[in-house]
Amino acid sequence: MKHRISALFFTLCAVLTGRIVLAGPPFLTDDPEPVDYRHWEAYVFSVYDLSVNATSFQAPALEFNVGAASNLQIHLVAPCAWNRPGGSRTQSGWGDVELGFKYRFVQETENGPQIGVFPTVELPTGSAQRGLGNGQAWFKIPLWIQKSWGPWTTYGGAGWAINHAPGQRDHAFGGWLLQRDLSKWLTLGGETFAQGADAENGRGFTIANVGGIINLKPGFSLLFSAGHSSQGERHTVAYLGLYWTWGPAASGPPHP
Repeated sequence: MKHRISALFFTLCAVLTGRIVLAGPPFLTDDPEPVDYRHWEAYVFSVYDLSVNATSFQAPALEFNVGAASNLQIHLVAPCAWNRPGGSRTQSGWGDVELGFKYRFVQETENGPQIGVFPTVELPTGSAQRGLGNGQAWFKIPLWIQKSWGPWTTYGGAGWAINHAPGQRDHAFGGWLLQRDLSKWLTLGGETFAQGADAENGRGFTIANVGGIINLKPGFSLLFSAGHSSQGERHTVAYLGLYWTWGPAASGPPHP
């Protein structure tokens, strides 16, 4: 598997007014590559989002992925959420739990990319009244594509979010990323990620984001990223996480 991440203690994260939802840690763009069969991934991470209307965090947040079958991954994220609207005091508590699965239906070849889907549902376990959740279940249905050559990997895609909670709206999202293995210990990359307006009084935005993976030892990595909106609604985002992977055979670093 490649990049996944998880976080430490202070940099927190959430996503409220401009509800940015992390995809393929440490980036917003995700990939189609599932966890290997009978292998596990675990992350402890935090995410930070500063927008014009609020400062949001998730920390600590936990992510678990398991290879349930060949080309099939089961996915769970359980966060603690923090929200500080402009001029108000900070609210904290459980955030919305994310469940989903990733299925790769086209394998990568020498000349062709791998392709997969990664539908998820956000369960309304956080308090919408306190700005810690959406209030209703909502869904994301993306398609992701990836191709690697030598130390380079590129991936991206697009999808649709379905959100019928009061004040929210359906919207499109998508992104593309390029990363390079500089050594067996370090991978760096950059992405462009765009999202349509997700609230009735909101605006869409485009974010430029850079980050990387430091492989501290086999099966254990530090992941990080930071970025800022280049157009549309203002967002400053950051991610910091710790990643573990294990399974029947020794897993390699969390990237190609």
